[in-house]
Amino acid sequence: MKRSIRLPRRQPQTEIDNRPVLRFAPTAWAKLLYFRDRGESEIGGFGITLADDLLRIEEFCTVRHQTSIATIVFDDLAVADFFEAQVDRGRAPAQFARIWLHTHPGTSPLPSGTDEETFERVFGRCDWAVMFIIARGGRCYARLRFNTGPGGQLEIPVAVDYRLAFGPSAQEAWEAEYLANVDFDARLQIGLLQGPFLEDELWGEQAFSDDWPSDQRAFLSEEREARDER
Repeated sequence: MKRSIRLPRRQPQTEIDNRPVLRFAPTAWAKLLYFRDRGESEIGGFGITLADDLLRIEEFCTVRHQTSIATIVFDDLAVADFFEAQVDRGRAPAQFARIWLHTHPGTSPLPSGTDEETFERVFGRCDWAVMFIIARGGRCYARLRFNTGPGGQLEIPVAVDYRLAFGPSAQEAWEAEYLANVDFDARLQIGLLQGPFLEDELWGEQAFSDDWPSDQRAFLSEEREARDER
């Protein structure tokens, strides 16, 4: 009597995920979580990256903004000052003006209608941009959008990258930045205060390409001077 031979089952091939990954330096990640959990409102800011690795966030930076549990309105002058300071440090727009980071105080990281409108209006003229959201429960959402050529967008994974050297916690400095830049105002939630994430006047009609236009820096300086005179 012949015995049947049972061949081992072939394991399904694991699909290789070739999507780019949004990676955080551990200190930047820790600061983002500190801001997320410090209060009950949304928090927004910008990711600063390496010049040769534009999807590795080295720093999470905030500017002055009013916020509620579902709304963020940035101070235009503070954004202009932040941009100018980054240029003074020799950074290109691709390093500091492409990755929008914000938190949701609830458990869902999915973008709201306001998030989508903001991403389109504010970052739609950039050649590429990332919208990242982290919810209070720990879930994340990241979407990379290309606005050049035929355009396109895709959700991308998120990771904390421990491979490069990173600094220690700076809780006292983070707390000082939080108190200086985050202004909780419940009136935003009930519509008594109106205002977009950023005023169109700040961004103007000029697209922010990776090659920072020489007149863009002048634009920021003139904008700040004009607002200081008001």
